[in-house]
Amino acid sequence: MWSGRFSQELNPDFEQWQRSFPFDRVLVPYEVAASKAHAAALAKAGVLTNTELSLTLNGLDQIAAEGIPAADDPTIEDVHHYVEKRLVELAGEVGYKLHTGRSRNEQIATDLRLYVRAQIDAISPALVELAAEFVDQAEKAGDVAMPSYTHLQRAEPVLVAHWLLAYVEMILRDLSRLADCRKRLNQCPLGSAAVTGTILPLDRAGMARELEFDAPTANSIDATSDRDFAIEFVQALSLVALHLSRWAEESILFATTEFGFVKLPEEFSTGSSAMPQKKNPDALELIRGKAARVLADATALFVMVKGLPLAYNKDMQETQQPVFAAAQQVTGILQVAKGFMASVTFDLARMREAASMGFMNALAGAAHLVRSGVPFRLAHEKIGKAVQLCVERGCELEHLSAEEFGSCDIAADTKFYQALQLSQVLAIHDVPGGTAPAQVRAALKQVKETLSMYAGAAHVCA
Repeated sequence: MWSGRFSQELNPDFEQWQRSFPFDRVLVPYEVAASKAHAAALAKAGVLTNTELSLTLNGLDQIAAEGIPAADDPTIEDVHHYVEKRLVELAGEVGYKLHTGRSRNEQIATDLRLYVRAQIDAISPALVELAAEFVDQAEKAGDVAMPSYTHLQRAEPVLVAHWLLAYVEMILRDLSRLADCRKRLNQCPLGSAAVTGTILPLDRAGMARELEFDAPTANSIDATSDRDFAIEFVQALSLVALHLSRWAEESILFATTEFGFVKLPEEFSTGSSAMPQKKNPDALELIRGKAARVLADATALFVMVKGLPLAYNKDMQETQQPVFAAAQQVTGILQVAKGFMASVTFDLARMREAASMGFMNALAGAAHLVRSGVPFRLAHEKIGKAVQLCVERGCELEHLSAEEFGSCDIAADTKFYQALQLSQVLAIHDVPGGTAPAQVRAALKQVKETLSMYAGAAHVCA
């Protein structure tokens, strides 16, 4: 594609080492789409006749129909070289005209944008489906409570549904980030050429419309060297992976005998080759492990681009693999996570029992005192003394007598004891975003409406 300037052959080791075709061949569908738009613009500019355009488009359609090629041809340098070479084989010498007025710099910038856009359009519905599984489990849990934790110590009771919806909120932010990324990347570099813009009066707006971009890119230097969209995409994926890694870690903990909240589904677990009794959370552990690879992909992109002068540099060839790898990892993670959530069961009785232990009604007791006119700091101290007394006696707060509460300067009447009951402890958190049953039911309704909106938007994009 560029040998006219050179009088010597490439070093054979370097020639093979610098090839990107073994990995960028996955871009063939996008290279074909961009080439078809370019061919139409060439015809409009008078470079291709109608007959030549027809031959070119037919050849490109056949290349697309052939699918992703094998990587076993050592003479192919990259995806652009492959499509041009194959087009010449199918359409004849007219295939050599296709590269008129363009550069591989703009081609890869366009192909990658098309790839990332397609991945967003595939990953977003998968996120919606995963969130729907969390919502389904939340609805099944009803008004059952469980302990919440801070510092991994029991804090206050929450509804199981409230805990599950916390992960849905993370997924909704992931969807929003991907939608924002899609909006920003949806500009077309075609016509930017190598760095200064094409030498032909090509219809850039028409090429952008053909490829369903919102507009052409505004600056040819930036268009050929920009990888912000790739970094932003993998950053968004790294947060998807991070969120699911946190969920996996918590689910692993909750599946231990010590917690006993989660019953591992056998279809997503494995056994031990040594210990017959074991059922291991391998699916969750692998999600946690693979998340690290996605985070590494994001870091790799930052490091690769951070010192590059404008415009295109060959280093940018190395930005492709982290993008492909991150998309592949997150797609697999989402598939497994969805299956796990659809199959997992919770020991709701044990969760309910755990929600009634460990002095998690202490704040509710202090709140009752505050409503009776006691300053919060003093109420906090009084209930703290009562908890210390319970520790000495080996009982829960609600099991202390009125006299024992009195020794802590607490007037324990019937209303005070009622305030310590689990249902009341939950009910006092009656604010938007709180765990009161009525608020959680409202949150479930709102989340389902939001997910429906995203599902509709993902359907339109697809």
